[in-house]
Amino acid sequence: MSNKDDFFVIKAEEDGVNVIGLTRGTDTRFHHSEKLDKGEVMIAQFTEHTSAVKVRGKAVIQTSHGELKTED
Repeated sequence: MSNKDDFFVIKAEEDGVNVIGLTRGTDTRFHHSEKLDKGEVMIAQFTEHTSAVKVRGKAVIQTSHGELKTED
């Protein structure tokens, strides 16, 4: 399980970037969604309920493991 003090940052590079939280457990489901506009930043972390995050749209994602950009 991830360290609860470990955050990740998502910065939208265009309007309408979707950030979707996926549940933990036997049935993976969407449980939370945010829409970011260009320049908006979301700081998040994994929890006992969130096991994965899906990012749709052009964005920069920064984690303790490095930085990556979504594909066009």
